[in-house]
Amino acid sequence: PHRTELYEEPPPGCWPIVYSPDYNITFMGLEKLHPFDAGKWGKVINFLKEEKLIADDLIVQAREATDEDLLVVHTRRYLNKLKWSFVVATITEIPPVAFLPNFVVQRKVLKPLRTQTGGTIMAGKLAVDRGWAINVGGGFHHCSSDKGGGFCAYADITLAIKFLFERVQGMSRAMIIDLDAHQGNGHERDFMDDPRVYIMDAYNRYIYPGDGFAKRAIKRKVELEWGTEDSEYLQKVHTHVEGALNEFKPDIVVYNAGTDILDGDPLGGLAVSPQGIVKRDEMVFRAARSRGVPVLMVTSGGYQKRTARIIADSILNLHSLGLLGRDRPACALGSPSLHHTVIDSAKDFSNLS
Repeated sequence: PHRTELYEEPPPGCWPIVYSPDYNITFMGLEKLHPFDAGKWGKVINFLKEEKLIADDLIVQAREATDEDLLVVHTRRYLNKLKWSFVVATITEIPPVAFLPNFVVQRKVLKPLRTQTGGTIMAGKLAVDRGWAINVGGGFHHCSSDKGGGFCAYADITLAIKFLFERVQGMSRAMIIDLDAHQGNGHERDFMDDPRVYIMDAYNRYIYPGDGFAKRAIKRKVELEWGTEDSEYLQKVHTHVEGALNEFKPDIVVYNAGTDILDGDPLGGLAVSPQGIVKRDEMVFRAARSRGVPVLMVTSGGYQKRTARIIADSILNLHSLGLLGRDRPACALGSPSLHHTVIDSAKDFSNLS
């Protein structure tokens, strides 16, 4: 495989939380034309700093994915298309982007998305080394190898999994648990006929993208009604996450933790409470960690101002329950590859925290 900086060892003593200030999209107020909170990722980090969970030198700095990295999944033809501003305007759903010179679009829109994509790829390796990793961005689940859409310009989930299959020994089975309010048609199209990847997807059946072809790749399909609330939502997630992990034994779980299931989200159409989201994330981590399966979490969709606080609260909750390991990162305790021996299951955690 090509040389990539994304798989270099981060300094020991870092939490496997991946972020870069470059994630945030800000230019001339144009980002306000999309319901997306384009500074969401930085706000999550600030809340975690306020709570003293992290500091800048304790998190892993995301690096931008290069063309060579992206070509592990994407076609050259697709990457060339992104050199047309109108194509990027269509993918990001911000029409005025079509009128900007492409060098501005590259720097102000695509570079943040490439850096988040690099972050997801890095988090894949970190999750294997440390037992868990969280990319505070990423989760571009509508993008496949040759087509973007729904604000997703790069297929970061597909990339992270392909990198692991190609570069990490013993990685041959992956499970995607996609709990964003929208169907994850990008990774579904990419892994359509790949028996190594098991996809569980729970989504509002009536909204974008309604991709019937991609649905054929879903092994566990949970189609939700408008306005689904906590009790029904959590019961379904619990049943199907447990069912999926009993049916298929993955080497990694990629967890697409979209917060657009939140009540009042303009795009999701579901009605889950902030507490429900925190509980959901806890269920997924508990199910994977108790089986000794590494988890890579990406944050994906979520289109309200209060979303960043909820993501931060969820990470704080995972930490307080011992589902992220000890108070200080396990990497400070020695070789990163020892994470299985240091702490083998969620059961041991409760005694540590």
